[in-house]
Amino acid sequence: MTTYDPKIAFIASDAPEARAAHAELVARYGEVAAHDADITVALGGDGLMLQAMHASLDNGTTIYGMNRGSIGFLMNDYAADDLPQRIAEAERTTIHPLRMRAGDIKGKTREALAFNEVSMLRERHQAAKLRISVDNKVRLSELICDGIIVATPAGSTAYNLSAHGPILPIDSPLLALTPISAFRPRRWRGAILPHEARVKIAVLEAEKRPVSAVADHFEIRDVAAVEIIEDQTTSVNLMFDRGHSLAERVLNEQFRL
Repeated sequence: MTTYDPKIAFIASDAPEARAAHAELVARYGEVAAHDADITVALGGDGLMLQAMHASLDNGTTIYGMNRGSIGFLMNDYAADDLPQRIAEAERTTIHPLRMRAGDIKGKTREALAFNEVSMLRERHQAAKLRISVDNKVRLSELICDGIIVATPAGSTAYNLSAHGPILPIDSPLLALTPISAFRPRRWRGAILPHEARVKIAVLEAEKRPVSAVADHFEIRDVAAVEIIEDQTTSVNLMFDRGHSLAERVLNEQFRL
């Protein structure tokens, strides 16, 4: 019998499977408010995990997810038995977010954090025209495309992978810069950047070819320029069952057919 007795807060998505799991686990283990918890157990899919990660910035709890959604790449397998022991034996992974600073065409500036990616997307039928600078040096004077993604290692298997970007090892000090449907230069496939790089993406012809910027689920429309850096002062801690760490999942994803 385990002697570990963590104070657990549960959150669940609206999916019926998640709500049923929430009821079962609370009945077995009880629960406390998020600000009093040692661990937050998230029940759902990767979308819920992203919400939990952002909420953790306020309450400071470590997150242990169990999949009651569809993909669940950031989640552990669901099982109701021996939850305190699983948590006690789990491996911890620290994730740093990207900080996006976006200025719109009216001169208003806003900031947001992204644990997966910052994406810039065309808003209308015309392709976006973007200028890309890294550490204050212009690297690509004009990219005509549907958009572009700056992804963390944790987010490299999400939207970035769907756009044919590289998978980054979870503990690598790297960021992925990936175009979405690049038209010119047609053969540019993106870049892998050091994690301390400061990326600036300026929107050319911003009023004619409007572009939105999205940090995880926070969207800013009609942007003129976006600056993106990794925020090393901010982090969240995720826990994964032993032998099924996030690093192992990222590695395994590269061999899936």
